[in-house]
Amino acid sequence: MKWVLAITFLLIVASLASAMVFLVRDGGRTRNVVRALALRVGLSVALFLSLLVANQLGWIQSTGVPLNATP
Repeated sequence: MKWVLAITFLLIVASLASAMVFLVRDGGRTRNVVRALALRVGLSVALFLSLLVANQLGWIQSTGVPLNATP
């Protein structure tokens, strides 16, 4: 599951990079930038939901701040 999440994160970064390339090359006159950014948003939402589901099913463990922290 961790590999799937890591690959999804890399796809998000690649989509952002492709949007930058389209913006520089086309000057934002075509719809390529919008498509790349929409893909990035969709992948980000899918990644977030996947993290929530994986945590609820116990596939990944959160390692956040403990609730009973002693000073």
